[in-house]
Amino acid sequence: MTCRIALAFGVLFGFGIQASSAQPVGYTAPHSPSMETSLLQSASTTTNAEFSRWIDAFKARAAREGISQTVLNRAFSGVKYNADVIAKDRNQSEFTKQIWDYLDSAASPTRVKNGKAAIRKHAALLNGIEARFGVDKYVVAAIWGLESAYGATRGDIPIIEALATLAYDGRRGRFFEAQLIAALQILQSGDTTPRNMTGSWAGAMGHTQFIPTSFLAFAVDGDGDGKRDIWSNDPTDALASTASYLARHGWNKGQPWGVEVRLPSGFDYSSARRDNMRSPSDWAAIGVVGVDGKPVPNYGRASILLPAGAQGAAFMIFDNFAVIERYNKADAYVIGVGHLSDRLKGGDPIQASWPRGYNPLSFNEKKKMQRILKRKGFLDDKVDGIIGPNTINAIRDFQRSIGVTPDGYPSQTLMGHLR
Repeated sequence: MTCRIALAFGVLFGFGIQASSAQPVGYTAPHSPSMETSLLQSASTTTNAEFSRWIDAFKARAAREGISQTVLNRAFSGVKYNADVIAKDRNQSEFTKQIWDYLDSAASPTRVKNGKAAIRKHAALLNGIEARFGVDKYVVAAIWGLESAYGATRGDIPIIEALATLAYDGRRGRFFEAQLIAALQILQSGDTTPRNMTGSWAGAMGHTQFIPTSFLAFAVDGDGDGKRDIWSNDPTDALASTASYLARHGWNKGQPWGVEVRLPSGFDYSSARRDNMRSPSDWAAIGVVGVDGKPVPNYGRASILLPAGAQGAAFMIFDNFAVIERYNKADAYVIGVGHLSDRLKGGDPIQASWPRGYNPLSFNEKKKMQRILKRKGFLDDKVDGIIGPNTINAIRDFQRSIGVTPDGYPSQTLMGHLR
């Protein structure tokens, strides 16, 4: 796992609308109850005696990292192996939700209404955070809305127990052990107590779902009480920490995440690449304009993003898109945050139509698509079912070779051409 992905891990597994894959068309949805039951039965074979022996060995390692015996004793008091956590870890689905369905939920009337109410209630706080960090308060509020429904669903699983279980399990033991050490360092610093340190099954915490290592690196004391308390009912520290995170990753004040645009007839879809950055005036020169028909203002260099290929909405995205992406790498999530923030400030719904009713590729079909692209010489990358930039470029190269629109979109139509 790269550092970038690790820093975003807390929100990848948060409690709000989730977008946990790199696929531009979907996010993780739950498996069936029968599968979860099976996983729980498998996980239950681990005994608490075995887990206790692992904890004893871990405590020795943690002590060498500077964690005091007092903190260790308090943190692990009553901690048991949590089979439900392992079931959830094994239960990350291969199924995806289409981006239009995702955005329907991310910027639903209820989420927009509740967000506007939260902004009114915390106007002074959000204005102060925007002034302090230079980060758009509506973007901060949108992340809050997606991660915990504005604080309503922050998670109630004891973080030490969850992380210890995942570290012991071993599938990603090194990563989770590092998170567990970081969680203990948070307790040792006095920011919270073991009882109050709750969150998601994967260790994401608070209103905006920070993982422990991200907390240590970016969390701030927003209310000046000497603690970075992202777990409190008061969202001050959590929202300030989110703004701090975005600011530290290069937020550009006054620049939007992106804007919806109209593409001209005959648009070269192969030019819609993240590395093809042009000024809005250069895009306007070839007919790419805002939905109002006017050139997009000069917010800086931008690329064109087509999250549903040639059939859906098109966006001109700026550097701030990549900043939000540091919070969660999925395009769907970033667009969700951006679009919700636009709606919270009174903006319109997305104007373009989506190809609703489209039958998406399953995870296994995506892997099969990659294998065929690889066999045909278009893909020089691993077969993992994740539709990242390399796969998109391979799709475009294949589409171009057979004379169809090179939009890079993984579809059943594409599979038909590949077969």
